[in-house]
Amino acid sequence: MNRRISGWTVANVTLTHLVLAAAAFTMVVPFLWMISTSLKKPGAVFQIPPSWVPDPAILDNYLRAFRVMPFGRFFLNSAIVASCVTLLQLITCSLAAYAFARLRFPGRDLLFLVYLGTLMIPNQVTIIPNFILMRLLGWVDTYQGLIVPQAFSAFGTFLLRQFFLTIPQELEDAARIDGCSYLHILWRIILPLSKPALVALAIFTFLGQWNNFLWPLIMTYQVEMSTLTVGLRALQGQYNTAWTLLMAGSVISLLPVLVMYVFGQKYFVRGVTLTGIGGR
Repeated sequence: MNRRISGWTVANVTLTHLVLAAAAFTMVVPFLWMISTSLKKPGAVFQIPPSWVPDPAILDNYLRAFRVMPFGRFFLNSAIVASCVTLLQLITCSLAAYAFARLRFPGRDLLFLVYLGTLMIPNQVTIIPNFILMRLLGWVDTYQGLIVPQAFSAFGTFLLRQFFLTIPQELEDAARIDGCSYLHILWRIILPLSKPALVALAIFTFLGQWNNFLWPLIMTYQVEMSTLTVGLRALQGQYNTAWTLLMAGSVISLLPVLVMYVFGQKYFVRGVTLTGIGGR
């Protein structure tokens, strides 16, 4: 009986690993093809049969991408917008999450449910009102117009609130007895213990803003204010697309996200699991 159960366990584990390996393969293939295309000559992109290994492999596409379009400026704009939005969301979400998790005031739970309900509203619904407001403020085609509307997040508040609730209340009570204010408690106790959740939120936010396309497309008119996602779109024409340059630019835009995730992977996984988003 034990051998039969052990056999079923091994079979289930093997099947699970095969399914996960197949899923991982289907997700990795597009990235491998993107890298392969970025190293090919323009005439070899639609070669039949398709070739996974460029022959010869050339790096000139990456240099041409910077010569054809101001990719350096696009990269800088994306870095500024994504970094500022990430920093502002960490500040605003941590303050709001602490209020919803620790402070007691009338209507707190109802207000949190209403705030959380904004997650059900698609971003496309609020684009026009936000654009009208930015135009009235004179913030169209500016960094503040790209950054400020994205500086608040109901998802980030929910993520941090769930983590703050796991921190023992006794630590806060002891600090309050010693005379600490709410802000001192948040800065000296809550935030140092919440590094996994903060890193997870930072990665989520940075990734979302780095890949954001619709809002920068609407808010920027000048080429100098375009982000990487909008700049890559310029390589796609109505009748022709520079696929090699487009894939080279996509690889370049992917590098900061990969670096950020590699260095923050430990905290990212821990933060997601401890906040309950990972299904625990």
